Amino acid sequence: MARLLLIRHGESDHTLRGPEGLTPAGRDQAAAVAELLAAEELGTVAVYSSTEVRAIETAAVIASRLGVEAVQDCGLCTWHTPSEANGLTSAEFQQRLGIEGGGVFRPFQAGNETWAELVVRVSRTLLELVARHRLETVIAVGHTETVGASFAVFGNQPLLRDFDVVVAPASITEWTTDGDPTAWPPPRWALRRLSA
Repeated sequence: MARLLLIRHGESDHTLRGPEGLTPAGRDQAAAVAELLAAEELGTVAVYSSTEVRAIETAAVIASRLGVEAVQDCGLCTWHTPSEANGLTSAEFQQRLGIEGGGVFRPFQAGNETWAELVVRVSRTLLELVARHRLETVIAVGHTETVGASFAVFGNQPLLRDFDVVVAPASITEWTTDGDPTAWPPPRWALRRLSA
């Protein structure tokens, strides 16, 4: 069985002041999810994270507790934004670089990728990870958008869904399939946990 656990990073300074790492509460959240995962029957585990500091720090806590090394993969990142956005909060980024009329195929900010581009990038990465570790448990530490993209690749949902998904910090979203993740047509996946 292919098993993928998506973990959103713990609470971070990014939300509050810019792209720094985890807050003290975020470190506690990462430790709590690491303990929860350590108590589960996971079998052989591979841990990956996006290249964002908040995800790297969360993955490091989880990987250390599980006795493995975390590997960074930019395919799990949230929006690929231009360098001039570094250090800006989301509100500052939108105010300085926002453009009118963003959407699925047009970016919301100058120099940013579109939602469709993000979903394709993240979906491809998630499929590659489960294909590489098809008989193992893959833990991918990412972002709200990582979980959102998983609905397209594993749930066969459209790029623009009729519903939103609220993903709590350091929460677990779990997808599994008994099929071959590389098969065509694609196997049916089961959503076992959502932001738990």
